[in-house]
Amino acid sequence: MLDRLETEARNPASDRLDELTSVEIVELMNREDATLAGVVATQKTAIAQAIDAIAERMARGGRLIYCGAGTSGRLGVLDASECPPTFQSPPSQVIGLIAGGETAMFRAVEGAEDSPERGAADIRNLIPKPNDIVCGIASSGRTPYVIGAVRYARAAGSFTVAIVCTTNSELSKAVDLPVELIVGPEVLTGSTRLKAGTATKMVLNMLTTGAMVRLGKTYGNLMVDLKASNQKLIERAKRIVQTVTALPAPEANALLDRCQGEVKTAIVAHLSGVGPDTARERLAGAQGRIRSALGAITVSVSNTHRPVRSDLVIGIDGGGTSTRTLLASAATGEILGRAEAGPSNIQSVGVETALRALDDSIDHAFAAANLPRASVGAIGLGLAGVDRQEGLDIIHGWAERRSVAERVRVANDATLLLAAGTPDGWGLAVIAGTGSIAFVQTPDGKVGRCGGWGYTLGDEGSAYVIAHRALRAACRAHDRVEPPTVLLDRFVDRMNVSSPPELIPAVYRGPWDRAAIAGLAPLVLDAADAGDAVARRIVEDEVEQFARTAYGAVVNHDLPKAGVPVALAGGLLLNSDLYRELFLNRLEKLGFVPGIVTPVHEPAVGAVVLARRSLNATK
Repeated sequence: MLDRLETEARNPASDRLDELTSVEIVELMNREDATLAGVVATQKTAIAQAIDAIAERMARGGRLIYCGAGTSGRLGVLDASECPPTFQSPPSQVIGLIAGGETAMFRAVEGAEDSPERGAADIRNLIPKPNDIVCGIASSGRTPYVIGAVRYARAAGSFTVAIVCTTNSELSKAVDLPVELIVGPEVLTGSTRLKAGTATKMVLNMLTTGAMVRLGKTYGNLMVDLKASNQKLIERAKRIVQTVTALPAPEANALLDRCQGEVKTAIVAHLSGVGPDTARERLAGAQGRIRSALGAITVSVSNTHRPVRSDLVIGIDGGGTSTRTLLASAATGEILGRAEAGPSNIQSVGVETALRALDDSIDHAFAAANLPRASVGAIGLGLAGVDRQEGLDIIHGWAERRSVAERVRVANDATLLLAAGTPDGWGLAVIAGTGSIAFVQTPDGKVGRCGGWGYTLGDEGSAYVIAHRALRAACRAHDRVEPPTVLLDRFVDRMNVSSPPELIPAVYRGPWDRAAIAGLAPLVLDAADAGDAVARRIVEDEVEQFARTAYGAVVNHDLPKAGVPVALAGGLLLNSDLYRELFLNRLEKLGFVPGIVTPVHEPAVGAVVLARRSLNATK
C-alpha cells in the first residue's frame, strides 16, 4: 500500500514546518540533507558493481539507458545530457527516458507513470541488447512505467539496475542489481524531489563519472575528454593542457590549436615528443587511455636539481593505504626522520597521486629530521603495484627527474620483510593480515611464493577468512544447528545491530565490507583465547592451513627444513600471541623448525637496509 512506503512517511522533525522561520527551514533541511552521504555510503558496493558493469559493457559498445517518471525521470535525462559535453561521449551512449516523453521534462503528464506497457514500449523502441545497461529510477520502487521498462530490458538480455529509496521493493526484485537508498521521511511529506532526489543524483553522478573514468576519459582528476563547445570549456581545455605539460599559456594554446582542440592528443603529443597524427594513433591503440599511450612517460617532465647528501639514505614502504618513509644515516642506519603520506600504489590511485605521495613523504621525512631536502646516496622502495616493467620505469623515471637519489632500488613487499626481519635478506616471510601469503628467498637469490590467491580463492588463515567463518558459525548457532558460541552476542554488539537477523542488512547492504569484516578477527581470537570452543576450532583450522602454506613455500623452493630465518608480518601474527604461537607450533609439527624469528613492525626499515646495501655494493 502507498501509505506504508518509507517515502510517504511523515518526518517528526518537520511536523511544525509551517510555523518555522525561513532560517529555521534552511537549518532543518540542511540537517536532513547532511545525512545523505552516509546513506549513499551504505550502498558503495552495489554502486561500484554498477560502475564496473557499465564500464565493461560500454567498452564493448553498450549503452546506459536511464528510465524514470517525474523527478526520477528528469534526473536521469539530466545526467545523460551532461555526458557529451563533459566526456565527449556520443549522445547515444547515455540515454534518458522519462514517462510522458520530452513534454514531461517541463510539465507533468498525467497518468504516464502508471503504464508498464508504455515503459516496455519505450525500451523496445531502443532495441535493447546484452551489452546495454538499463537503470530504472523510482524513489518508491513501485512505478509501473519503470518496472515495465526494466522487465522488458532484462528479458532482452540487458543488465538491469534499480535506484530506489525503499527496501524490498517490486522494482528491486525486478532487476539484476538494486541500489537501495533509505533516506527516511522527507521534510515535506512525500516530496521525493528533496532527500530522495538529492541522494539519487549523487548516485547518478557516481555511475557515469566512475564509468567514464574507467573508460579512460580522465587523466588523474582532469577532464581531458571534454568537448570544448563554449568559451568556458575552451578555457578549461587550455588550462588542462598547461597543467599537464607545464608549458606557458601561449605555447600550450598553440599546441592545442595544432591538435585541433583535442586535449588528449595535445598531452600525448607533447609528453611523447610526437606529432598530432602519431599521438592520435597511440591513443587509438590504447583505447583512448592517456597513461597507456604514454607508456612510462609521466606528468612530471621537469628535472629538479638538489644538493647531494651521499651520507643519507631513504627507505619507503608504499601501498594502497599509506606511504611510510624513513630518512636514515647511510653509515649506521640510524633513523633521522619518519613520515607518512597517502597511498602510492600506481595501479589503485593512479600515477600522479602515487608519485605525489612519494614526494610528500620524502619532504616530510626531511622536515622531521630538520634538514633541507637533498638528493641522497640511495633509496630503497618497497611498492605495491610496480611488479611489471612499466611500473618500474615510472618509478625510476620519477626518481631521476626529481633528483631523489644517486641509486634507486625497487623491491616487492617480501624483499622488504626479509631485509628487515632476517640477518642476510634470505629466508621465509609470512604475512597474515586482511589477506595472507608466504614468500621465500634462497641464499643465492631465487624467490618464490605460496598462497596469496585472494579472499575468494585462498587467504587461508587471514583476518577476513577467520572473521567470515566466525560470522557464519554465529548465524548457524542462532539457528540452533551448530554449537552455541559467545561470538553471536559479540558480533551483534560490535556491529551495532539490535538482533542477529539484522546482521543480514549490515553485511549485504551496510558498511561491513571485506576490510571491515576482517577487522572483527581480533574479537574471534579473544574468544578463542578465552575458551570458546567454536572460535578456537576456527582459529586452529585456519592457522593449520596457513602453516601448510608457509611449509609449502619452504619445501617447494628447496630451503632446508631447519634453521631458516623467518620474518613475521601482518596484524594477526604481530598482535595476537595466540595466533603466533599456534602458527609456529604447527610449523614445527609439519617438520619445519625455524631459525631466528623476527616480527617486522616497520617494513620501511627493510627498505633502508636495501638502500644501504645498494650504496655499499658500489664502494
